[in-house]
Amino acid sequence: MNYWLVKSEPSSYSWDDLVEKGEDVWDGVRNYQARNFLREMEKGDLVYFYHSGKEKAIVGLAEVSEEAFPDPKDSDWVAVKIRDKKKLKKPITLSQIKSEDLLSEMLLIKQSRLSVMSLTKVEFDTIQKMCV
Repeated sequence: MNYWLVKSEPSSYSWDDLVEKGEDVWDGVRNYQARNFLREMEKGDLVYFYHSGKEKAIVGLAEVSEEAFPDPKDSDWVAVKIRDKKKLKKPITLSQIKSEDLLSEMLLIKQSRLSVMSLTKVEFDTIQKMCV
């Protein structure tokens, strides 16, 4: 199993939008590194959902429900489908993430402009513990 984080500006597409749909296409990614991460996603992989912009927090947990396929908006790129699993009891803010030593190498901090990124098992588990 692999672990991921996807980012979205809540005014464009929020966690609540995903919950309302239950499952949706994660498309529109136009960065080569993020595209490569989408290609690596496998059905059942777990995905943290991060609200960028003013909120700057992980707000939910989703899972990959369909592996990479041509992006419906531009077939030169790829998309995946994700489905909501659960809303976090309390959002994990960027400042909390930055203050946790085990998350110091996280791509969210190192390459903050990526909209799709991988997480290590340690990073995923650390965030999971922070949610309790």
